[in-house]
Amino acid sequence: MAKQSTSRKPGNSHKPSNSHKPSNARKPSNARKPGASRKPRAARVPSTSRPPDKPSRRRAVLLLTGVCLALAALVVTGVTMLSHRTGETSEVASLDGHPVTRDELLFHMRRLAPTVQNELRNKYHLRGAIDWNAKAGDKTALQRLETRALDEIQRDKTTLVLAKEQGLVDSVDYDDFLAGLAQENESRARAIAAGRTVYGVARFSPEEYYTHRLTEVTTTLKKRLSAGAGDPLHVTDAEVRRAFDADRDAWSANATTYKYAQLVVPVPDGASADFAARLQRRVTAAGRLADVVAGEPDAKLTTGTYDGSGSTGLNAHDQDLMAVLGTLAPGRISAPVTGTGQITYYELDGKSVDEDKAFADYSQRIRQSLVEEKFNRFLQRRVASGDIDVDTSAVDAINAKDVQQ
Repeated sequence: MAKQSTSRKPGNSHKPSNSHKPSNARKPSNARKPGASRKPRAARVPSTSRPPDKPSRRRAVLLLTGVCLALAALVVTGVTMLSHRTGETSEVASLDGHPVTRDELLFHMRRLAPTVQNELRNKYHLRGAIDWNAKAGDKTALQRLETRALDEIQRDKTTLVLAKEQGLVDSVDYDDFLAGLAQENESRARAIAAGRTVYGVARFSPEEYYTHRLTEVTTTLKKRLSAGAGDPLHVTDAEVRRAFDADRDAWSANATTYKYAQLVVPVPDGASADFAARLQRRVTAAGRLADVVAGEPDAKLTTGTYDGSGSTGLNAHDQDLMAVLGTLAPGRISAPVTGTGQITYYELDGKSVDEDKAFADYSQRIRQSLVEEKFNRFLQRRVASGDIDVDTSAVDAINAKDVQQ
């Protein structure tokens, strides 16, 4: 832009010109004297450059203007693209000073969308595709998805912060998660190309890697925080024993021996539709399977013993037998078990528990369950005491199309 010229001072416009100088003013030294012969004057060499005429100057101005406009358009486009890119990775929340970016929130929203859709269908009896902009109760489906995603981010990121405090991870940021995903997939690709064994998938999707990484971190974190006597998740032997004594039946299946009777009644060809119902009435009235067999000529009554330790293998028959006997009290008869061409009843005659064996078999599993309970309470306290700030305007700017991309 041309600099604005300053105004001239008053009176300068009437400054005397040199034509009014006194006559005794010195003449230039090269003035020709009277009578002197005039020397031939060297011919003036015409200049090869001349000022452009008006049409040329106009074309130059138009060209310069066009260039400026093109540059301006490029600048605007670049700023717009940069603004868009910055918006994609802009911070929409923070957890204890750790940023939650827009891309990170969208990743969790897209990952949780199928789960939230199923929950909304079941709770509000919705049919067909979910309209994210439609109300589901007092909120839209999209708002419910956003809340669910933020809750999960808060819990998962708190877990990663704990892991970082223990030196198990270097970063809790989403960009570093993506960098780790790319590095892991590249490493697997090199291993496969070299003919080495790769366990699991050949290439992780972002969702698969997120679950894999979080599970791995959580498992290691539980071990780290429960290893020593002073650790927050440490479980003592006394705690394990108290948990076993509080629910012995739940922890004794593998050390329980069941004595039972089994009645198998064939269904005759052409049996009436109420055959099963009539048989059930006879079983109920008798109270014991041994008293039923006399009235059923083709029925077969056997007795058996089942060792719940699984020494015979947890095959389908053992699993079905445990499912029936494990729910019976001694002296009680099971509900009918319908098979192909036959109906079976079980009667539990008695059971015995080897408590020492049961405690030995289940103590490690009890300890793990107690560590899990302590971890959940420990993490929940950290989540509750954490400081999460949400930019509601940035979150509200996310629409259904963003989730569906």
